[in-house]
Amino acid sequence: MTRVLHILDHSLPLQSGYTFRTRAILKAQEGLGHEVRGLTGQRHTAALTGEEPETHDALQFYRTPGTPSGPRSRLPGLSEWQEIGALAQRIEGVAREWRPEILHAHSPALGGLAAVRAGRRLGLPVVYEIRAFWEDAAVGNGTGSEGSLRYRLTRALEDRVVRGANAVVTICEGLRSDLVTRGVPASKITIMPNGVDLALFGQPLERDAAFARSLGLGEGPVIGFLGSFYPYEGLDDLIAAMPMILARQSDARLLLVGGGPAEAALRAQAAASPAAHAIHFIGRVPHHEVDRYYALVDVVCYPRKAMRLTDLVTPLKPLEAMAQGKLVAASAVGGHRELIEDGMTGTLFPPDDPAGLAAAMAALLGDRAMWDARRTVARAFVERAHDWSVNAARYDSVYQTLLTRKQAISGAAA
Repeated sequence: MTRVLHILDHSLPLQSGYTFRTRAILKAQEGLGHEVRGLTGQRHTAALTGEEPETHDALQFYRTPGTPSGPRSRLPGLSEWQEIGALAQRIEGVAREWRPEILHAHSPALGGLAAVRAGRRLGLPVVYEIRAFWEDAAVGNGTGSEGSLRYRLTRALEDRVVRGANAVVTICEGLRSDLVTRGVPASKITIMPNGVDLALFGQPLERDAAFARSLGLGEGPVIGFLGSFYPYEGLDDLIAAMPMILARQSDARLLLVGGGPAEAALRAQAAASPAAHAIHFIGRVPHHEVDRYYALVDVVCYPRKAMRLTDLVTPLKPLEAMAQGKLVAASAVGGHRELIEDGMTGTLFPPDDPAGLAAAMAALLGDRAMWDARRTVARAFVERAHDWSVNAARYDSVYQTLLTRKQAISGAAA
């Protein structure tokens, strides 16, 4: 059908929410008959295999040689401009060899700008997909500050890519609405929501009681979080809520699987808590073992802080939890409200409010009679609206519109 080159920040074999979404997109597009390959920029940190292209999970990826360089802290933009140039040059080389019909770039803006530059030289249409505004992600991660020079530069680059791309894709309404307020025509933007590869997340494992006991979880209800420990995830609020939850559900336990920048502070907070005996850190686990830990959890909790990042961006993890047949509870930030209908597919509670979190969680844990119905409704929601094997077909209309437009322009010029 269509040959598509995806331009990426990083990819498999690295494991992150970014690479898992990419894998799902490419696999689903192959299932629809498209030919797809990926190309990563210089920030892909996995060791090169020497293959050209590399193959991971039966998907093919080209790499851009070299590493980011330049005085980042003193002159924001110089190193990034060099990265863009190197990636644009690599796109052109791969495109002349493999002959894609579409360049599909995924945020951040560095890859998008390189694709726009290469697309103009090659005469290829460019789709730019925004998964998050990376200046806001840096604020949420604690590596940037709103309004700083780097923040404004990143935002300006994003605006430039959006103007230069032939079509724009976002993962949610929050991002689309923000772009429209910046003056981007709504007709240029398509929403491609986060999805789940049900072939991977669609067959939950049975709970291993012996494994649960070995981790100190006992038989009580288990609240879980599986993911990266960034400050914006609000895990400090969840830990702060645990004594109040235990006051109403004394056998409840909290299982935290993962790691990240906030881990040391969270472990210290938990150790000082009167609920320390009920809070269990596992650390990072291989991706192929995640299902085993999901099976131990009754309610997966996402207590994200209220900020621009979490209000605009829908996360992937709640959908994975629903696919696993888990109850979902989350703070009522904008990104969660797009995915979760309170009382139907999940439970919403006030953000930045440990007491409100505890009250909602205790009520959910205390109403076991509705658990099966809630899980069934949530699973059906994922199957209906967030299965990648279905959602990936939405790209086809974007691609075909651009290819038809290109053919019309070529015909008129002839």
